Parts: sequence; C-alpha cells; structure tokens
Amino acid sequence: QVQLVESGGGSVQAGGSLRLSCVASEYNVRYCMAWFRQVPGKELEGVAFINRWSATSYADSVQGRFTISRESAKKTLYLQMKSLKPEDSGMYYCARGADSCSMKETTFGYWGQGTQVTVSS
Repeated sequence: QVQLVESGGGSVQAGGSLRLSCVASEYNVRYCMAWFRQVPGKELEGVAFINRWSATSYADSVQGRFTISRESAKKTLYLQMKSLKPEDSGMYYCARGADSCSMKETTFGYWGQGTQVTVSS
C-alpha cells in the first residue's frame, strides 16, 4: 500500500509563495503524479501533473505560477506556488496515478491526506 504524506501548506497573503511537498512510501517515476485541490462547494480540480518523462501540465488557472517537480532519490513530489491568489485557497492533495497520465481523478489510486493552503487578500 503506497502512502503519500503532504506538507508545506499554510496561510499566506496574496502575492506570496508556498512550496508543498509530498513524500511517498514507494516512488517509481513510471507513474503519473499530480496535485489536486479541493475548495468547499466546488469539484476537485487537477492542478499540476508530471509523467514518466517529466513532462508537466497545469490547470489554466495556475499556468505560469505553479511548478510541479520531483526528486526521486528523496521519493518526493513538490509543488512550488508563486503569486498566490485568494482563489488558490483550498486543500491540496498529492496523488499517484497509472503509467499513463490522465487528468481524471478517477485514474489516481493513491492519495495523501491533504495540506491546507489559505491565501488572504
């Protein structure tokens, strides 16, 4: 059973930065890794994805502000967030998917417990 543990969330003012981390009990670059976020009353949103070839993709709402990366030796996935906006607030989840990288949350079988990000105006 793969375990994912996120950290790095917190409260920041608009325009600030945060870096989220996700440590995996098992890490294999063959699997798609992603960050999702959940805002109360809204659907779960895929924020950033990285595939086995290190190709990345982002939601339009975060393009140019967020960067997903990984450090395999540390079994860690990161999400660098800059120029944060109040609408970026939410619970951020790390997830591991299948060999192919789909943005559909149903293709991700392993999830962390989440880390809260709050951006104040």
